[in-house]
Amino acid sequence: MADPSEGADTVHELEQMIKTNLATLDRNKVELKKLKEMLESALLNDEPYRLASEKAKEAAKEKGKTKLNVLQNPQTREIAEKIKDLTAENRELMAGQSEYLREYARLSGTNEIEDEAGEVLEIVYVAKLVKKAK
Repeated sequence: MADPSEGADTVHELEQMIKTNLATLDRNKVELKKLKEMLESALLNDEPYRLASEKAKEAAKEKGKTKLNVLQNPQTREIAEKIKDLTAENRELMAGQSEYLREYARLSGTNEIEDEAGEVLEIVYVAKLVKKAK
């Protein structure tokens, strides 16, 4: 019979690894921000890059204005709305699919499912930490 304290030790070890990873991620984020600022500063101090960047910003503004003009067309606006609606529907379907897959894996005891074409697909999970709402 398994030692009950063994499970508690494993949970404690996992908790420590999670906390260590969180601390490392936080340190890396700070370092990454600092490095990005250094790179941005170096780029902006380079005259050819700065000029090219300014041209790109102007081109982006012009592109935005032109896009707005094109979207004034009722047909184009309708297409854009259909894209928005279909994207929202797909987001909802994917959230539902995630729940279906979780339940399927729990009930079937497997993390694989075969699609209509006979291809075997693996069910994978992605976990992340978010701050708890107060």
